[in-house]
Amino acid sequence: MADNISTETAPWKSALPKRQVVLTMAGVMLALFLASLDQTIVGTALPRIVTDLGGFSQFTWVLTSYLVAATVTVLIAGKLSDLFGRKWLLTGAIVVFIIGSVLCGLSATMTQLIIFRGIQGIGAGAIMGLSFIIIGDLFSPAERGKYAGYLSGVFGLSSIIGPTLGGYLTDTLSWHWIFFVNIPLGIIVVILFVFFFPHLRPDYKKPIIDYAGIITMVLTVVPLLLALSWAGVDYEWSSPIIIGILAFSAAMLLIFLRVESRAREPILPLWLFKNSIVTISSIVIFIVGFGMFAAIVFVPLYFQGVLGTTATASGTFLTPMMLGVVFGALVSGQLLSRAGGHYRLQGAAGIAIMLSGLFLLSRMTVDTSNGTAIMNIVITGVGLGATMPLYLIAIQNAVPHSVLGIATSTNTFFRTVGGALGLAIVGSVMNNAFLARFTEDLPVSVSSVIPAEQLNALADNPQALISPDALTQLQELFTGLGEQGAVLFQALLTSLRGALSSAIADVFFVSFLILIVALVVSLFIRQIPLRKHNDQE
Repeated sequence: MADNISTETAPWKSALPKRQVVLTMAGVMLALFLASLDQTIVGTALPRIVTDLGGFSQFTWVLTSYLVAATVTVLIAGKLSDLFGRKWLLTGAIVVFIIGSVLCGLSATMTQLIIFRGIQGIGAGAIMGLSFIIIGDLFSPAERGKYAGYLSGVFGLSSIIGPTLGGYLTDTLSWHWIFFVNIPLGIIVVILFVFFFPHLRPDYKKPIIDYAGIITMVLTVVPLLLALSWAGVDYEWSSPIIIGILAFSAAMLLIFLRVESRAREPILPLWLFKNSIVTISSIVIFIVGFGMFAAIVFVPLYFQGVLGTTATASGTFLTPMMLGVVFGALVSGQLLSRAGGHYRLQGAAGIAIMLSGLFLLSRMTVDTSNGTAIMNIVITGVGLGATMPLYLIAIQNAVPHSVLGIATSTNTFFRTVGGALGLAIVGSVMNNAFLARFTEDLPVSVSSVIPAEQLNALADNPQALISPDALTQLQELFTGLGEQGAVLFQALLTSLRGALSSAIADVFFVSFLILIVALVVSLFIRQIPLRKHNDQE
């Protein structure tokens, strides 16, 4: 099964009228919009949620539980869809997502919200994985590029709408409505799927579920993601708990690989990676995820902490970047379908554009204008968007239809895990670079005024640059020094901004260097013509 495409007859039968295809795609795009919107809409409301429910020390779990559950579910849903079909699995995923949304909106404690966000994540992971699989059922590889571009654009669109919608609902109604808003749209999608979604089923007489593979995969991925979320934030990288969790994850990975090599119907068929197109695409996707998450997280921090914009404004500065993602994905998808499927050339071009954006981001300083910064993030977004449909189509075109679900799911899985690893690495880079630069550049006249305990706290977390309350408290330390106090306070802020700017620049430069690897690897992908028909036809 190495690099040659299987010519087996796929166990699917499909001859759909155009109206049904249009309504199915509309439902899929709405479902994907719901799942991806929920990744961004919650962030804006988190401060209000913490105020109402308490549990400040747990607030990151509201995001982490969703991410971990979604990531684990992607692979499982992909494989099950190959065994049982897509229709009822995806419909069930939307129902689970709606139930999770209702429970989140009714949460009375932070613990309840964290658990119910995990339920939401299970539904969302299945939705995100299956949405891209379905275009493989509906369209030939030669046509899929433009539709994959549409779906990739949905991610960017949800990132634009999410923060604004979350803030509006929280301010005008309550934070509960950021979850309740999913219910009416989710019900519409379920109705569309029940009546119009094609029930394409495989011909397996008795599907075999790889329970051992599922369990060992979960025990590999969940500890890994938790360790990457905690390392450098809650625990040192060298702490026994992080080392122990990573060691456990590595041990479970070895067991998982052994289980999968012997399973009759493995959750992740290892022979897929004997196909060089699948392997190279997965590596590139993994590394691009690294750069994508770094940009999404650290761009708002730069605008708020370095350029001094408000928290709300810093979030809106992601909008140009996401518009770039939408534009890049749409153009790339259309070009892939219309120009003959040159995914090696287009992939290299997209990564090169993203590299240019990251390099420009790494050159920004405290003196960079808003306009220049926006131009740089737009370039990064266009490059990111341009890569999103390409490797998905390359993978789908290189595998038999019988494994289309799990092969497609690896695309989302590797991007997410790559992003989690990237955030852990560049987070440590930023913390270390900030501490070194701040300690080196802070004038002695300033450090002598601030108590050592508070100075250490600033070195660990420059919250005065992003929290008005923290800034006011810090300023009060200098009020008794008269005019000299005002001068020293400004010198402190200058040191903080300079150190943060330098640290974030290091983050983007490290991302730039890592992404060079993706560019080099992408040049080795074997390009084969995009098939003009599905296996099942």
